[in-house]
Amino acid sequence: MNREPFRTTWGASLGPDGSALFRLWAPALEELRLDLGGWQRPMERRDDGWFSLEVSGAAAGTPYGFILPDGMMFPDPASRAQLSDVHGPSVLTSSAFAWQSQSWTGRPWEEAIIYELHVGAFTPEGNFGGVLKRLDHIASAGFTAIELMPVAQFSGTRGWGYDGVLPYCPHSAYGGAEGLKRLVDASHQRGLMIFLDVVYNHFGPDGNYLNAYAPDFFDPGRKTPWGPAIRFEEPAVRAFFLENPLYWLHEFRFDGLRFDAIDQIKDESETPILEEMAAAIRAQFSGREIHLMTEDERNIVALHPRDEQNSPLLFTAEWNDDFHHAAHCIATGESSGYYAAFADDPVSHLARALAEGFCYQGESYSPREGKPRGEPSAGQPPSTFVAFLQNHDQIGNRALGERLAALAEPDIVELLTAILLLNPQMPLVFMGEEFGETNPFLFFTDFHGELARAVREGRRREFADFDHFSEQKAEHIPDPNALPTFEASMLDWDRAATEAGRQRLGLFRRLIEARRAHIVPHLAGMKSMQGEAVQYSKQALSVRWGTGEGILLLCVNFGPDDLASDEDLAGFDAIFESRDGVFASLADGWLPASCVAVAAKRDGA
Repeated sequence: MNREPFRTTWGASLGPDGSALFRLWAPALEELRLDLGGWQRPMERRDDGWFSLEVSGAAAGTPYGFILPDGMMFPDPASRAQLSDVHGPSVLTSSAFAWQSQSWTGRPWEEAIIYELHVGAFTPEGNFGGVLKRLDHIASAGFTAIELMPVAQFSGTRGWGYDGVLPYCPHSAYGGAEGLKRLVDASHQRGLMIFLDVVYNHFGPDGNYLNAYAPDFFDPGRKTPWGPAIRFEEPAVRAFFLENPLYWLHEFRFDGLRFDAIDQIKDESETPILEEMAAAIRAQFSGREIHLMTEDERNIVALHPRDEQNSPLLFTAEWNDDFHHAAHCIATGESSGYYAAFADDPVSHLARALAEGFCYQGESYSPREGKPRGEPSAGQPPSTFVAFLQNHDQIGNRALGERLAALAEPDIVELLTAILLLNPQMPLVFMGEEFGETNPFLFFTDFHGELARAVREGRRREFADFDHFSEQKAEHIPDPNALPTFEASMLDWDRAATEAGRQRLGLFRRLIEARRAHIVPHLAGMKSMQGEAVQYSKQALSVRWGTGEGILLLCVNFGPDDLASDEDLAGFDAIFESRDGVFASLADGWLPASCVAVAAKRDGA
């Protein structure tokens, strides 16, 4: 049983003898009181702005809060549990939990086949317990890892999680810390890794009280797209964030984290905070497999160095939006917004993404007004990229939240799915994709009053750059705060039981099994992309990757016509063909219409 809590600089810690220590950095205040179960006592102030108080006879489950000089009570910003919502008292907690998966040390990154899900919309229960009930579905489909969208407490009971204000607190609406630990434990018992999406670039707009007592927490000279920027150079602020990923990994035994929008994290310290975070994690968890993903619009590679054994020194992998954008343009023909940078020749962009990682590696990028974007990425191992056809952003940030299955023909979606799962980059699938879900995944929140109005109107303005939305149509964009918007975004599990759902799930199982047998064993030895792409036409391509032990070949024709092919297939064995006879046709010098084929050969074959 894990009884030792992870000790942090901020927040409340409960000792085994009933003593409890409360700490808060509030440099703007000269006095501060603690309310513990209705009992109030002044806290001691140090010159550096830290307040602390140690009490005896405390018990888990006791509500507490901090009292400003004007009498207003606010929750602990490092709260581990809330009595109700983000405006109410925090709750003193114990870390005791009877872990059943004590021997779990993780799985190698190369084995990751990631299933991203939103806890509230994944099942009718809308909580950690509901996810636990579906773990066998996820495992039997062949996925090896779950990625939870953020679960830190945010305002209200429904939301994506990226507007959290209590980064240490699993949301009470989802089942709190106890429910989350049961989910992690059950995942490990089934051999599933489980990752958590964390947000360190801003706080949400409702329930953040830091400005009332610690305005120096924020950088007055900079804003993010979502709110005030954080001042990471301040030691107290730095400690708050440096310890947060360690807390999730230690206290909840997550196998890794996904760091949201790190391009919005600015830090002028000698060692930038992201590098310090990753180095601390690597140092503290050397006996466990820990995997760290980044999302970064800049297309940079500096945060993903490898050692001579091809092991990550800092972060493990980067979400590859370029792969998605090229694939989406192929599937849908869309050319508005950021798709404009990929719509000119999406097959060429996809070929480069498959062979080299990023499509944009320093070239002029039209969504940035022609400014250069990206760095050379061909020297990166393919395992440093996470590829996807869909994720929460790329579906939910559409005005109507349409999934790819609702936008594109089934045949082309299946071709792209085969490419996703059988190329050497690390695949990620969004919940329901494996059975062809067509329900939308919309942007939803639970705000009220003026904030609700601002979010609703801001959402409609957001799509001004997409030419298929006139001002009149924008009025019909679903209100993020309306309950039906959330309800429309929930998975339809009945679809998984239909003939079409079973067929799509069967395709995923075949592809994943092929990946595990023929792709995964080579990934640790692939120290760079080693890809060479050939474009047959505007609708067809092939890529060859050197695996260190041979060659992996992928050929795809998205078009309606057969094409001549001069691929030398001597010594190659078929791994997958989208229909019978594709590999034989390739051997005869033809790439059939609307098909994909993947093959491999060993050196000397």
